[in-house]
Amino acid sequence: MDIQIKEVTTKKELKAFIKFPYQLYKGNSCFVPPLQFDEYATLSKEKNPAFEYCEARYWLALKNKKVVGRIAGIINHASIRKWEKNYIRFGWLDFEEDKKIASALLTEVENWGKARNLDAIQGPMGFTDMDRAGMLIEGFDQLGMLATIYNYPYYPAYLQDLGYKKEVDWLEFRIKVPGEVPDKIRQMAKIVTERLGLSVVKVNKAKEIRPYATEVFQLINQAYANLHGVVELTEKQIKYYTNQYFSFIRPDYVTIVKDREGKLAAFGITMPSLSRALQKANGKLFPLGFLYLLLALKKNTLADLYLVAVRPDLQNKGVNAIIMNEINLSYIKNGVHFAEASPELETNHQIQALWKYYETESHKRRRCFIKLLL
Repeated sequence: MDIQIKEVTTKKELKAFIKFPYQLYKGNSCFVPPLQFDEYATLSKEKNPAFEYCEARYWLALKNKKVVGRIAGIINHASIRKWEKNYIRFGWLDFEEDKKIASALLTEVENWGKARNLDAIQGPMGFTDMDRAGMLIEGFDQLGMLATIYNYPYYPAYLQDLGYKKEVDWLEFRIKVPGEVPDKIRQMAKIVTERLGLSVVKVNKAKEIRPYATEVFQLINQAYANLHGVVELTEKQIKYYTNQYFSFIRPDYVTIVKDREGKLAAFGITMPSLSRALQKANGKLFPLGFLYLLLALKKNTLADLYLVAVRPDLQNKGVNAIIMNEINLSYIKNGVHFAEASPELETNHQIQALWKYYETESHKRRRCFIKLLL
C-alpha cells in the first residue's frame, strides 16, 4: 500500500499529529511523553507568539488510513534575517521503521523550501531555542528529559541515507552529586564572589523568583545570542514562557546572582526530574497526571539541570563556579544523587570544563542535520 501524505488542516488532524508519538513509543522505557496541552499551545498559531515571525505547516503520513508518521516544516524569518542563511527547518519528525515514510515526509518540507527559494533544510529544530531540538544519535538506552527529543536508532540512519549531514552536535552529561561541594568549586565561588562584588539571592517561595523572570529571559537573549540557531525572544514570548515555566518552579533549585548594582548577573535553573512522572501521566494532567508531577517535584533523587547563563560582560571570569556551588548545595540538601545536564553544544568548553571536578558520564549525543536544496 502506498504512503499518503496529508497536510494538517483541521483540529482533528492536529490532534492526530500530536498523539502519534504516544502510540509509536508506547512501552518504551526511555521516551518521555510531553504534555499534550503544551504541544498544542506550541503548534497553535493562536497561542504561540513565535508565529509573529514564523510560518509553519504540518503533515501526516498515512498507510491504510493509519497514521504512520508526522513532520513540521518551519520558516523562521527572524532567524533568516539574523544569521543570513536561507534555511527551512523541520521538526516534530516521527515515523515508523520504514525509510519510505521518512523520505516522503522530508520531501514535503524540502519541496516547500524549494518553492520559497530557500537554500537548505536543517533540523530537527523548533520555532525557538526554547523548543526541543537535535536528533538523538547516541544514548538510545538512556532515559530522556522533559526538554529533549527521544527517537529510535533508525531515525539518524535513514536521514544519512537520504543525504542529510551533520551541522552541529550537542552533548548530554550525567553527573554524580558528591556529598560535599568539590573544594575547587567552593574556593573558586568564594574568590569570584568577592572579586566581582556578586551576591546570591536567597529565596524561599516561588513568588519571590517571579519578579526576576523578565530579567532571566533578557539575560538568555544576551548570553545565548551567538549559539546555534538562536533568535532573541520578543516581549510577548518572554511573557508566554514566564507563564509556562515559572508557575511550577522550585525556588530552592534556582540560583540567582546579582551584581553590586542589584542587576541580574547570572542564574542557574534546575528542577527535580519529571521524566518518570511524565511517563506515568502519558501526556495528560488529568485524572492523575498532576499528582505524579507534584510527587516528583517534592521528592526526587534525580534532577535536571536546564539553564545556566552568565551576563556577557562577566563571562570567562569564573561566575559559573558560583552557580555550581549553589546548585550542589541544593542537591545535597534535597537528597539528589544524580543530575542530568540539558544538551550543550560540543564546542561549549567553558561549561564542560566544570564537569572535570565531578564524576560525570557523557551518555547522550544529539545532532542537527542539514541538507542543501539544489
